[in-house]
Amino acid sequence: MTKNNVTADEDARASAVLLDTGNLVLRSPNGTVIWQSFDHPTDTILPGMRFLLSYKGRVMGRLVAWKGPDDPSVGDFSFGLDPDLGMQIVTWHGAKLYCRISVWNGASVSGGTYPGNSSSVVYQTIVNTGDRFYLMYSISDDSPYARIMLDYTGTMSLLTWNSYSSSWIATSERPSGGYGVYGSCGPFGYSDFTGATPTCQCLDGFEPDPMNSSRVCRRVEALKCGSKNHFLRLSGMKVPDSAGTLGDQTRCLVWTGELVDTWKTNNYGENLYIRLGDSPAVHKNSNLVKILPPVVACLLLLTCIALVWKWVRRKKEIKKKLMLRYLSASSELGGKNSDFPFVSFEDIVAATDNFSDSNMLGMGGFGKVYKGILEDDKEVAIKRLGSGSGQGIEEFRNEVTLIAKLQHRNLVRLLSCCIHDDEKLLIYEYMPNKSLDSFLFDNTRKDVLDWLTRFKIIKGVARGLLYLHQDSRLTIIHRDLKASNILLDNEMNPKISDFGMARIFGGNQQQGNTIRVVGT
Repeated sequence: MTKNNVTADEDARASAVLLDTGNLVLRSPNGTVIWQSFDHPTDTILPGMRFLLSYKGRVMGRLVAWKGPDDPSVGDFSFGLDPDLGMQIVTWHGAKLYCRISVWNGASVSGGTYPGNSSSVVYQTIVNTGDRFYLMYSISDDSPYARIMLDYTGTMSLLTWNSYSSSWIATSERPSGGYGVYGSCGPFGYSDFTGATPTCQCLDGFEPDPMNSSRVCRRVEALKCGSKNHFLRLSGMKVPDSAGTLGDQTRCLVWTGELVDTWKTNNYGENLYIRLGDSPAVHKNSNLVKILPPVVACLLLLTCIALVWKWVRRKKEIKKKLMLRYLSASSELGGKNSDFPFVSFEDIVAATDNFSDSNMLGMGGFGKVYKGILEDDKEVAIKRLGSGSGQGIEEFRNEVTLIAKLQHRNLVRLLSCCIHDDEKLLIYEYMPNKSLDSFLFDNTRKDVLDWLTRFKIIKGVARGLLYLHQDSRLTIIHRDLKASNILLDNEMNPKISDFGMARIFGGNQQQGNTIRVVGT
């Protein structure tokens, strides 16, 4: 039905709209909001929602948790403004105070970053307009969906949406693991949320009472009459419960007796001044005694790490020099190749899972070839010189010398090498399609080699040979060119490999002699 066919009565009806914020709004025909769900929260506060705590001094809004994880009826826990003091936002367990979440600092607008992970920036704001006192949460534009929820256990949680697992993840909880429950750390103790896991700590100037097995802290030095007493400032604290005096707008709160239920966080908090019995100088010295041993231990640890790192680096440099000295015996690796990359034998063992058979790609005259993954997640092929192979030290040196100097898209690229005791290894770029013979002589795979692919391989091999014979700065005769020495990348481009048998010719030399038969 088109708009023109709608009757006047139908057109004048109210409408319900679910906004992108999650607010369900009931609007009159002229657009006036008649009712909205944001004014009647249950157990959740969404970003942008104004959670009304009090109106003209009378406590208003309150979150009420579910009775159980699958039971949405009214539970035992609730969240709202403390009616006695009118400035604390708390969680109740029935009529009993369960957890003090935050304390209003007296400003008309105040706030801080809600504790969460680095991918979710949630900002908490408390606003006092005179008549209205309300709480709001907002999130940054690049943050995932988030919500604050009071669950059936009495935990106030910051939940963020994880798109990979399609689930809500708790990135912050108060209380957490029993820490933050009202009075859980005892008199003169506080819940420390600044570390990876919360702990109970004694306030500065206090220490655990050895005569009491429960969480009780006592003064290090008793208060004295006279001028020796002083006040120590503690920052980032949630102030204790039961302020004795509330001043004017300067908000000077005074406590007497035991200090109970305070926190320390990285995200928000205030300055708490504690009266101590020792002099500032004595207290500084006691702090120095506490701080100095960990600092010295850290310095010693860093020194040991630096010495070990220097020793390992020196060991690698010595190994590199030995490798260069060994390879330079061929006279083809000169000073220009002093920066040739080497890989430690330990890295190769780790990359191949200790030369596991499951990582073996094949076996040739040189020895076994393994697939490896180096620290930078780079896939490589590692040739390991076998003790019983038909090739030996001269072939190893020859291959390193030649491939290090040759650069062509149809020649396999040597990335690095390794010499460790009797072990000699070459590290090449990884060819996912292995060698040409694995296609030619495999009835299940040879159909992949249609004529266009074969012609592409033929041209690539020809280009590589032309480079070796004419275009490179060294004239190279391969002497062992066969299908198993033609490697194929993921696009079936050929690359000539295995230069252990190759010979270098002079600039005008057209032929040469050999003292032994080599090659296949």
